[in-house]
Amino acid sequence: MGKMISFVIPCYRSQATLPSVIREIQETMEGLSQYTYEVVLVNDCSPDNTFDSIRELCRENKNITGINLAKNFGQHSALMAGFHQVKGDIIVCLDDDGQTPADEVGKLLEGIEKGADVVYAKYAHKHHSGFRNWGSHVNELMTRVMLGKPKDLFVSSYFAARRFVVDEMIKYEYPYPYVIGLVLRTTKNIVNVEVNHRDRMEGTSGYTLGKLLGLWFNGFTAFSVKPLRIATVTGAGCAFLGFAYGIYTIIKKIFINPPGLVTGFSALMSVLVFMGGMLMLMLGLVGEYMGRMYISMNRSPQYVVREIVNCETEE
Repeated sequence: MGKMISFVIPCYRSQATLPSVIREIQETMEGLSQYTYEVVLVNDCSPDNTFDSIRELCRENKNITGINLAKNFGQHSALMAGFHQVKGDIIVCLDDDGQTPADEVGKLLEGIEKGADVVYAKYAHKHHSGFRNWGSHVNELMTRVMLGKPKDLFVSSYFAARRFVVDEMIKYEYPYPYVIGLVLRTTKNIVNVEVNHRDRMEGTSGYTLGKLLGLWFNGFTAFSVKPLRIATVTGAGCAFLGFAYGIYTIIKKIFINPPGLVTGFSALMSVLVFMGGMLMLMLGLVGEYMGRMYISMNRSPQYVVREIVNCETEE
């Protein structure tokens, strides 16, 4: 019996695209006969009939497990729900819209077989919208600065990981999981392989600006204290500028402006507004950390499973 590959696919508004994705996985794995496989589909409370489609796929193929979440928890929480159900030696994560080419999974598996712990797909040409590409660029910069991601490492939603990496990731039981952060804190033996990136089969991306901002906040507050250090350095810089401006004002008053002339009201208001804004920003950042600590102490769940189909684990 060969190694088992577990495909984990978070699903949202993918009623029409899932059958094609599953069909492609089945056809690809028939050509990789040295492996057995399973597919775990996680419905992130999609407003359409995605879970009905998952039920039908489960009836047709016993290798498929369907998980239905009670509400929309987000892509990373859906992945964590899937990770708790997998049985495979290698776990592969991909999208539900067909943009991540399941027929090229052999490239990721080859990277694992060569010794890597995690293999991320890298795209020469991405077929995302300009908004999504901008969001990916910001996320790339954030993970590099805040989480210490190597500059030459490209991270994406299409990746393969060894079982011990996923076992370590699911030890994280707190709300606001961030899969990239969990991977980076588990291993540095990560490589890229180049694959093609496709157009969406239909529809548009479910990531809005609000969801992207939430993802970024989650990433740099869940696994790094660098934002607090940046706030400290910024506060010290503002204090120095304020002190320097005070010295400049005294010198200007004594040696440049004639006695009795009142000047500098606009500059004073600008400084007050700037300093007030910086203080509120830093207080908000500290509050964000404290709020997340409070929510974690109250053991807010990463996800809540409403139903599991075709799985030996009871609900």
